Amino acid sequence: MLSSDTTTSGPLTGLRVLEMGQLIAGPFSTKTLGDLGAEVIKIEPPGQGDPLRKWRMLHEGTSVWWEVQSRNKCSVAIDLRRPEGQQLARELAAQADVLVENFRPGTLEGWHMDYDTLARLNPGLVLLRISGYGQTGPYRDQPGFGVVGEAIGGLRHLTGQPDEVPVRVGVSIGDTLAALHGTIGVLAALQERQRNGGKGQVVDVALYEAVFNCMESLLPEYSAFGAIRGPAGSALPGITPSNAYPCKDGWVLVAGNGDSIFRRLMALMGRHDLAEDPDLQNNAGRSRRASEIDGAITDWTRRHTISETLDNLREADVPGGRIYTIADIHQDPHYRARDMILTTQTAQGLSLEVPGIVPKLSRTPGQIRRRAPTLGEDTDHILQSLGYSAERIAQLRSEGVVA
Repeated sequence: MLSSDTTTSGPLTGLRVLEMGQLIAGPFSTKTLGDLGAEVIKIEPPGQGDPLRKWRMLHEGTSVWWEVQSRNKCSVAIDLRRPEGQQLARELAAQADVLVENFRPGTLEGWHMDYDTLARLNPGLVLLRISGYGQTGPYRDQPGFGVVGEAIGGLRHLTGQPDEVPVRVGVSIGDTLAALHGTIGVLAALQERQRNGGKGQVVDVALYEAVFNCMESLLPEYSAFGAIRGPAGSALPGITPSNAYPCKDGWVLVAGNGDSIFRRLMALMGRHDLAEDPDLQNNAGRSRRASEIDGAITDWTRRHTISETLDNLREADVPGGRIYTIADIHQDPHYRARDMILTTQTAQGLSLEVPGIVPKLSRTPGQIRRRAPTLGEDTDHILQSLGYSAERIAQLRSEGVVA
């Protein structure tokens, strides 16, 4: 179904994905599948399309974020509020391996696209549903964006400094975590489909659950000890030393929490008394004296620049790093060597650098096979593949069903 510029293969070549989501969570999942070779057909509403097209910084009216999120996708403009548009979507779902949506629960059902209906048309369909609170439960019908999922999932309580307002991570991490969990679920369901006679299933991902799944020891610590972990700034509570430390010209991260690493770090600093202290030979002992250790490291880093500190840490084989801005990332040779900065061209002709492909496969790596589409760019091509004539497509367009 894709245009002729998508001829290269990847590990998911042959997999057909229909995307009915918008903004971040659903489209990030399909972006990941598309990067790895899947054919992705994105349904957008005629007129403005996915709101992400207009988010943040624009070039000639289109967000540069769009160029990342929608690469390797086709765009079909269909009005899903119209019965004729819903019929088109059902026909596309009948030919897909995977359908991804991130609408509020009940939306697909209102369009007569519930899973039972779709499965009668396509028994092998895997339906990924990403929502704020999942498809069941008392909060099911509440709206839930990524920031709410981060709060309900426990993450927002841990960010920032103690006794200050909890801060946002800085990117839409709740949406992205949900997208990645959804991608894992899709790949698991496809694997199971091979063993179960080609039968598909529903993958239900809630934003708050994806966040909560990454909350490490929060629940067992509360269950066992009644402990409620709070924000700790740049420190990693209970794992010592691991913090951000001031240098002459900024901050550096030092992770000296391994037993032998700690001893090397203290020796580098000239603090053999701490390196040889029997109470500090394991993490439990160091964590009880975290303030003392952090103070000693601060005394040392303050005497050096970031570059001097990092050179010394590398020489001693102690993990450390500067806090990168995007300018630092852009100039870093390791990013370039790992193909993590790639160049694409937008429909408007802008040469644009974008993040590379993750994960990296040795034999069948993912690729950027085509730029992000303009709104409805592939409508005619996709509908013709369903058997619609040019005259019928023109009629649907005149009626406002497609664009």
